[in-house]
Amino acid sequence: MSTDTKKVDPVLVEIVAGTLASIEAEVETAIGRTSRSPMIRDAHDYRAGIYDVKMRKLTGRSYSALVQPVVRDYPIETMKPGDVFFHNDVYRSEGGIGHLPDLCVTVPVFQGEEVVGFVQAFGHHDDIGGACPGSMPSNAQSVYEEGLMVPPIKLWDQGVPNESALKIMTRNSRMPDSLAADLDAECSACLMGAKRVSELFERYGRDQVEAAFDAILDANTEVFRKEILSKIPDGEYVWEDYAEQDGVDEPRLYAQRITLTKTSAGDGVTDGHITLDFTGTSPQAKGPINHCGNYSDGNFLAKWLAPILRNLADTPERMAELDVNEGIIPLITMKFPEPGTLLTPIFPAPTNARTFVILRLLGVFAGVLAKAVDGRMPADQETIRYTGVYGEDLEGNSYLMREVLGGGSGGRYYADGEDTIHVVPDSRNLPTEFTESRFPFLVERLGLAVDSGGPGRYRGGLGYEKHFRMLKDCNFMSIADRSILSCWGVKGGKAGRPFEIVIDPDGPNERAVDALSDAEPVKAGEIIRIRTTGGGGWGDPLDRPYDEVLRDLQWGKVSVQGALDDYGVVATKDGDDVSIDEQASDAERATRRESAADDAPFFDRGPGYARLSGGREFADVDHL
Repeated sequence: MSTDTKKVDPVLVEIVAGTLASIEAEVETAIGRTSRSPMIRDAHDYRAGIYDVKMRKLTGRSYSALVQPVVRDYPIETMKPGDVFFHNDVYRSEGGIGHLPDLCVTVPVFQGEEVVGFVQAFGHHDDIGGACPGSMPSNAQSVYEEGLMVPPIKLWDQGVPNESALKIMTRNSRMPDSLAADLDAECSACLMGAKRVSELFERYGRDQVEAAFDAILDANTEVFRKEILSKIPDGEYVWEDYAEQDGVDEPRLYAQRITLTKTSAGDGVTDGHITLDFTGTSPQAKGPINHCGNYSDGNFLAKWLAPILRNLADTPERMAELDVNEGIIPLITMKFPEPGTLLTPIFPAPTNARTFVILRLLGVFAGVLAKAVDGRMPADQETIRYTGVYGEDLEGNSYLMREVLGGGSGGRYYADGEDTIHVVPDSRNLPTEFTESRFPFLVERLGLAVDSGGPGRYRGGLGYEKHFRMLKDCNFMSIADRSILSCWGVKGGKAGRPFEIVIDPDGPNERAVDALSDAEPVKAGEIIRIRTTGGGGWGDPLDRPYDEVLRDLQWGKVSVQGALDDYGVVATKDGDDVSIDEQASDAERATRRESAADDAPFFDRGPGYARLSGGREFADVDHL
């Protein structure tokens, strides 16, 4: 910490940090209560952030976009109170926006006539134009097919909305009323947040508040260097994982590779630093799975990946206490391959399904860290996919229902994974009461997908199983990955079950639907069954205690057949009564241990990997 930072009153630092977190939460609450679209209001697919005048993110409760593109096009000295800036252009966002439906609002904070910070919000909106409803065409080969691109513009000028810009945006949307209402909610919430931050400066003075900002970021840097990076032995580690399809070409392995290099002064702590080199990542895809990660020196991507490091904390309780703000940036250097890869696409490459890359990179980062720390990291998870239906409702009005369903998280070295979680903070599935009252279908089942969690000493979390019956003909849409390649298990743990969509299950027209679909026709009366991914398992499933397998059987998370196939447990079930034959199970497990390979890889990718790899069961990087 600098000399100036050490002089700051520590009590004031805590007050400022708590106030910023409260303001961020208030901004997000205001958006949720005043927006209109289901994706924003109900699913909570948005987040806010607070930045200082140096464009450093001060808060760690949520992740957010970047201020850099706004300041690049509108210098700070030209900004006025009441200004509101807007953008969604992926290639002009410095890596902060991943696809066009993510609309970003930025409001400068003033003390008097001087800018002292920024409040920002961005979220996933229903429709911004493009080739299909929802602005996420699964087979797009150009960003021009994905919707309206807006580089940074001044949406409000000193409190006066730019009506012409709003008219253009809403005219390009299939859901103009929702779009206009959501933008109004986000602008108003950010203006309110800017006022709250301004009050902080008025109360304590600019010098003291900015010194507190420095202290907050310096403390974050030191905590991660001493508590987290110190757990990684100095050295170089390599791992990769894959997306499975891009919506245009046939399914294949789209590699995302990380070479992690940890350095220090020799004690693992002093000058601790990590370098993430993405060389070896596949060429950019024809379809929309590319992500523009190589802008602003990878600033957005570094903050996106950094929360994975929290898993190295001493206890789960300590993990929950650690925020990720701009203080993480001095600890990470990002190295990107030349332009033309999945992470360095060349305009106008499409990007609407970039989740296939940025979510996979979370897993690649966890995997390469697992190699460095002998598996003391969670197994893999895939917690986001977009599914939905669109058409005309019973009154003949056009509608779009799109939902982001979570999946199971990976087993951990100390506990099972969590069921049906979501990567977006505070997000949720759409309530049945809401969807049935607004859209022409009935939700006939919503529960856990039995046996979906990857087997392990610690089982992966379970995904969703959801059935809804259409009351009128419609089109089904899906933007999802992990339908072939499962969430990997680690250190003896097995892969989870992949994503699956079946229409009219057990009916005369039963058919599986590709995970990337824009307009699969569904007839009135047919059921759409969605099963989301289970997390990977951690540790040998034959080491899972019988009482834990029995509990899973009683809770319905594991079936009798699954207990035998996955855990070597012989069980019987009669109604609600479940019992385990421990003697028979001991014999079954002993036989399996005798036949187990001595040189099994550290990671288990599941059977889908062989399908896309030419028959190989594991990659060269899967051994320690």
